[in-house]
Amino acid sequence: MVKEITAQDLNTENFISEKVEDIQSVVKDGMAINALSGGVDSSTVTMLGHRALGDRLKTVFIENGLMRKGEADKVVDLFKRLGVKVDVIDAKNEFLSALKGVTDPEEKREAITQTFYKDIFGRLVKESGAKHLLQGTILTDIDETVAGIKRQHNVFEQLGIDPQAAFGYQIIEPLIQLRKDGVRLVGAAQGLPEEAFDRIPFPGPALAARVIGAITPERIETVRKATSVVERLLKDTGAFQYMAILHKDRVTGMRDGLRDFGQQIEVRCWDSVDARVATPTPLSYEILEELASEIIREVPGIVSVTYNIAPKPPSTIEAV
Repeated sequence: MVKEITAQDLNTENFISEKVEDIQSVVKDGMAINALSGGVDSSTVTMLGHRALGDRLKTVFIENGLMRKGEADKVVDLFKRLGVKVDVIDAKNEFLSALKGVTDPEEKREAITQTFYKDIFGRLVKESGAKHLLQGTILTDIDETVAGIKRQHNVFEQLGIDPQAAFGYQIIEPLIQLRKDGVRLVGAAQGLPEEAFDRIPFPGPALAARVIGAITPERIETVRKATSVVERLLKDTGAFQYMAILHKDRVTGMRDGLRDFGQQIEVRCWDSVDARVATPTPLSYEILEELASEIIREVPGIVSVTYNIAPKPPSTIEAV
């Protein structure tokens, strides 16, 4: 059982020192691969790993075709300023092939897990000679997976899965005692800029977690464009997280006096501290109207925009 360190009890200086030593003691004189997505958790782990291993840490950004617009360039540029070299691995075809025809949420997550860990990282580990993968699993990921709420793609040992046996390498998880608020403190203490340590959470399965039903390049592009609108209009709300969800069924709409049989975007915006519980942010009607009009105008094929007002629980922050 993982012993939680709350944000209130966290001594960031001691935590960083201990985790750097832990990483060094496990990796020893070897190499490690670091999985960087640009989110708060992976960015914080990247800085820990860089501090512990320096050039013996190979940091990679997996371009899976499911990320937000321009994400790879933003992440590479940010970490270049921090002195960390990031290699971008183009794996779009592999992920989209693995997700083709898959509609069940848990099967989607499993397809992403196998593609990430067995195919992509398995190959990178063999090529580099690394024996360890460094990643940013946090306590909330473990809680939701073990409870059976939803399988987080980065949880293994708590499900009885041995990464060494399954994938051929060990996984190091320095942040598993923390929740999101604690991770932000550790990120800030390591010199991450606010744009990195205070960024809204983004799911490991990326935009695949925001498409209900089948994944296609076209549907990913639809939710990607809607995500850009939502993040632009809600960035000053102070909310914990906000997102666009593309629904499965087409809905009847009207445009220029004719039927427009289109698609529906659900907007979610949450107030929370650590993602264990959350309440919908009470957005003004003016903001909701602006969201609807901007999404319909900027995202082809959208005829309906809704706002989720169910708290977590029974809802979850991500739809899939």
